[in-house]
Amino acid sequence: MTKRAPIEDLGDANLTIAKRKDWAAGVPAVLDTVLMGERQMGLARTTRTLLKLNQVNGFDCPGCAWPDPDPEHRHTAEFCENGAKAVAEEATVRRVTPDFFLHHSVSELATHTDYWLGQQGRLTEPMWKPPGADYYEPITWARAFRLIAERLRSLESPDQATFYTSGRTSNEAAFLYQTLVRRFGTNNLPDCSNMCHESSGSALGETIGIGKGSVLLEDIYAADLIMIVGQNPGTNHPRMLTALEKAKNNGARIIAVNPLPEAGLMRFKNPQKPKGVLGSGTPLADQYCQIKVAGDQAFFKALGSLVLQLEDKRPGEVLDHDFISAYTSGFDAYADHLSSLDWDAVIEATGLSRDEIEDVAEAYAAADRVIICWAMGLTQHKASVPTIQEIVNVQLLRGNIGKRGAGVCPVRGHSNVQGDRTMGIFEKMPDPWLDKLRDAFGFEPPREHGYDTVQAIAALRDGRTKVFFSMGGNFVSATPDTDVTMAAMRNADLTVQVSTKLNRSHAITGNEALIMPCLGRTERDVQASGEQFVSVEDSMGMVHASRGSLAPGSPYLLSEVAVVARLGAELFPNDPHVDWAGMAADYDRIRDKIAAVVNGCADYNVKVRAPGGFALPHPPRDSRTFNTSTGKAMFTTNELQVIHIPPGHLLLQSMRSHDQYNTTIYGLDDRYRGIRNGRRVVFVNPADIRDLGLADGDTVDVVSEWRDGVERRADRFRLVEYSTPRGCAAAYFPEANVLVPLDSVAEKSNTPTSKSVIVRLERVRD
Repeated sequence: MTKRAPIEDLGDANLTIAKRKDWAAGVPAVLDTVLMGERQMGLARTTRTLLKLNQVNGFDCPGCAWPDPDPEHRHTAEFCENGAKAVAEEATVRRVTPDFFLHHSVSELATHTDYWLGQQGRLTEPMWKPPGADYYEPITWARAFRLIAERLRSLESPDQATFYTSGRTSNEAAFLYQTLVRRFGTNNLPDCSNMCHESSGSALGETIGIGKGSVLLEDIYAADLIMIVGQNPGTNHPRMLTALEKAKNNGARIIAVNPLPEAGLMRFKNPQKPKGVLGSGTPLADQYCQIKVAGDQAFFKALGSLVLQLEDKRPGEVLDHDFISAYTSGFDAYADHLSSLDWDAVIEATGLSRDEIEDVAEAYAAADRVIICWAMGLTQHKASVPTIQEIVNVQLLRGNIGKRGAGVCPVRGHSNVQGDRTMGIFEKMPDPWLDKLRDAFGFEPPREHGYDTVQAIAALRDGRTKVFFSMGGNFVSATPDTDVTMAAMRNADLTVQVSTKLNRSHAITGNEALIMPCLGRTERDVQASGEQFVSVEDSMGMVHASRGSLAPGSPYLLSEVAVVARLGAELFPNDPHVDWAGMAADYDRIRDKIAAVVNGCADYNVKVRAPGGFALPHPPRDSRTFNTSTGKAMFTTNELQVIHIPPGHLLLQSMRSHDQYNTTIYGLDDRYRGIRNGRRVVFVNPADIRDLGLADGDTVDVVSEWRDGVERRADRFRLVEYSTPRGCAAAYFPEANVLVPLDSVAEKSNTPTSKSVIVRLERVRD
């Protein structure tokens, strides 16, 4: 049985391959920023808007969640190339009006690429696709809310509705949204965290008692050693390069562990400094370990074993025995487990030599303060949770949690994805949190766990979900198993998308569909009590205000808060528990409720108004307090998992191009990897290409195989020679998402295994 992805822009007729870069940013980043701004906004609007980006009285970047420097040390241009592109996409002067939908059917929109859809511009008015129709038509806001409320009330159970959330939603909107959903009676609150850092939260929650990283930006500057694992900061969090440059200038050593040699980990040309514009820039990684895809668990097990061996050679000089004794549990079992480590399996899994790993171990043992950073290169594998637990193990050996310049640092990929979780966007919120919600509002929230993202797709597919409501995001393109997801969405009775721009989820709909256009971060939000601001949480637990400055893109746009509040008022007229209208009128009222419910948010309205915001409490970092089952940080033992690739196959990871943020495609180039005018490419080691009987430049179908017997196929990809590890390959998402089986998920976190898909390549003979 074979399933094919829909074919879009096949062949990439203008695609060319250029020389890849060994440095990031510099003059090209400046030029690309200016060109993108000019195309989307015009130069005057671009300048006016970017000067407000990431400033104390400005708005938070709608791109990544990298933290801002303290207010005294922010640059006038406190943004990166991709952040500027994210702003240009949102603040564009292009518009998608009702007339656009008059000329484009839903079925026609489904034939276009994500890039084409996104380039059409901002949505301006609410639109409705009647049941069975193929065209959207205008609808008033009042009628749209009435329609949604009627459909929700008609369900046999609240659990027949699912409410998705994207990471761009503000704290105020997220908190009110989860209140609405639980007031309605379900915990079906999947979000984008389920697909990215859920594995980090699962691993850290179990081992240190909180599912967040333990470092602040100042710790990066104070570290002796920074390890960057499964992460490409030059594309995905470019402002991190500035922090790494500062750490490097302060004497830090940097070790990169990654399957691909990413330009941003090699050399950084800081466009804010003369050396970055005119000079050669700053070399970053002192050592680069080109690890095989999914080999990180073996790497960190080996690293822990070698650190223990160094302690045996230099007793009392390597391990932090005082920390281990006072603050941890499980050390003896961990050490005993590593005594029988299979080094042959380690070498097979990592593709590294023992000497390479020993060099890292020596550097680790010599550094007093170590930070280990990671991103989705670690979180989207079957063994992601045990992999991150091995990172914790290594850090516990030398007391590298709870001291300045040291810690664990999962780098979140989407602005406020961490804040949404803090605000209660989670299908499994703990009972003490729900108790506080009950006490604050006076209604009893449901306690049965709801659907995560993978479960939500299965529920739609199986007819257990009838209504799908999405607060931001592009669910269809972000999720795995594209054919299954599209069929699942089309199986819904009603799909609702709260969005700023057109995307694929507006073209793959339920029998009935609504588009609810909302304000973006860049725009002024004026409600009954006056101009409002919102708040967000960055990747390191800092919470700060965000204030838009542009006029709304259309007089018909509502804020996300207003969308939630008006739906709440329609669903629950004269609600004795929630003052929906009052909260929409004055966001301070929402923040007062946040203060009553969310740990660490007392006096929220006061603290969030402080320049630079405030840090949420983090017990391991703040006091070496670990709220785990043992009351201490936990060493864990995990069996080594090695993926064995059948002959003639490769292990594929999905990734972003440089002209991309999540599912938003800014352009068709990947400047650092040398790709121009195309995205349907698969990167493979030259020796593997030869062994497979193929040649650089061949057109191939990429086919994944899964135990369900279904072949998932991504058609007509250009084969590109690249310095990937032997046996490994890489391709861009969302184009490669069709290859990821819905049921292939990480242990414990249930995150799709988008970074480890076994595939074969079939030459296409035209």
